[in-house]
Amino acid sequence: MGGREPATATATGAAGTGGSETPRPGAAPREGEPDGVRPGGVLKRERVRDAVLTMVEERNPGDAIPSERTLCVQLGVSRPTLRAAVDELVTAGILVREHGRGVFVAPEKITQELVQDRYSLSVPQAAGTWTSRLLEFTTMPAGARVGRKLRLSPAAEIFYVARLRLVDGSPMAIEHLHIPAALVPGLTARELEHGDLYQHLRTQHGVHVSEATQAIEPTVVTRAEAEVLDVPELFPALLFERLTSDSTGRPVEYVHSIYRGDRYRIVSRLKLAADAAPAEPPAGHHPGIPPGDFTHGNPVAASTLGDVQG
Repeated sequence: MGGREPATATATGAAGTGGSETPRPGAAPREGEPDGVRPGGVLKRERVRDAVLTMVEERNPGDAIPSERTLCVQLGVSRPTLRAAVDELVTAGILVREHGRGVFVAPEKITQELVQDRYSLSVPQAAGTWTSRLLEFTTMPAGARVGRKLRLSPAAEIFYVARLRLVDGSPMAIEHLHIPAALVPGLTARELEHGDLYQHLRTQHGVHVSEATQAIEPTVVTRAEAEVLDVPELFPALLFERLTSDSTGRPVEYVHSIYRGDRYRIVSRLKLAADAAPAEPPAGHHPGIPPGDFTHGNPVAASTLGDVQG
């Protein structure tokens, strides 16, 4: 883990009196021995987790990792300790356990840049082959909540679209789109199932998206969502909520989406302008950065990586 090894006190008795035996480094504990309650048990689990992660990094998605028996011998740990570490990695979506078959490296997570620069909305294609399958496509009144977001009367007509997003044929997300009907007369199912929706809005309807505000938070899937996404009920997920505006600042799309939590990660890249002129630091602090880390008031440009598909 990069830190110093913890000091280990060795208890020894007088010669021939049967004092405490010092365990051999790397020796496997007795089956069922509760490593978690012994001194150093947490550190041991971390070392096991790191060792398994190293194996994962050396393999490809879908490859099997060695059996429990083999790993216990290789790492010198008991089965409870190994299982605890593997369970953590399964929960984190790094490994996949298949009943009767073993444990495998999980499919690679999708990471995609949301906003490429400060001046334009950029939605580059994410890894894999993305397709859409319509679950519902209808017109309906906006209602109070969606109407407020889109700056419409509650009675104004909108297109409501529910679609399943797939990557390489595997279900990844359920998207719920709300688009003012007056902006996109003649919107077709084909536009929603094939190609880039934002490109269709631009070329077919003259709507030029320019800016989006997106919130992301953890959630779990409902029973109905679980059936569509082919995951267990209450499976971890990411809730994306996005409001997209055109070049005039007019809201053109409100979307809320449920993405499988085992296939995505969010990465923020910060660019620090070290040579900028000092300025009074603003109130509060940048999310994820402890207050006081940038005492000179240097501007911070942030680029967030996540998943957005049109």
